[in-house]
Amino acid sequence: MPEMLSLPPRKTLRARLLAQREAFVKASSSEAAAHALAAHLKRVLADLEPLLLGLYWPIRCEFNAPSALAADAGHSSWPLALTYCRKAPVEMQYRAWDGRQPQARDECNMLSADGAVVVPDVVLVPCAGFTRAGFRLGYGGGYFDRWMAAHPHATAVGVAWAVGELTDTDFQPEPHDLPLALIVTENGVV
Repeated sequence: MPEMLSLPPRKTLRARLLAQREAFVKASSSEAAAHALAAHLKRVLADLEPLLLGLYWPIRCEFNAPSALAADAGHSSWPLALTYCRKAPVEMQYRAWDGRQPQARDECNMLSADGAVVVPDVVLVPCAGFTRAGFRLGYGGGYFDRWMAAHPHATAVGVAWAVGELTDTDFQPEPHDLPLALIVTENGVV
């Protein structure tokens, strides 16, 4: 009988990844990494040509995609949407966003847009951790997993710092985990 891998609990793994990410973002090299990630992300989005781009508002040292894209005049042709999370029932939706500093807050107290509910064809998904097979570890709420399951036609693009890369010995996907189409880091596209 094959030996079973002993994987760390997701909560422990998540805490480790978030601490690594915070240390990475505080390092002097993080500014160059942010510019590199922005350049890779812009190329990916230019290839995907989204009709409606779904964004997340960054928290906990996540890459700031809204800011990076706002610095590029080419993104203005893409209509935008921001995530809006509900606690009961636990669900996430996207709301049309004009690109200005958000004033609304969702039920999880995160900045959001107050526009109409929309369904983007391309969404950026923050990753605390990720595997080369396209699986991600988030914060454990299941918001993005539920949204992706309900909208399988949407192209889900993970956005992560390379420090969050996991091996198969670190992380095994569970049945509810859905793979991303691709993941963009400061080192390129996975």
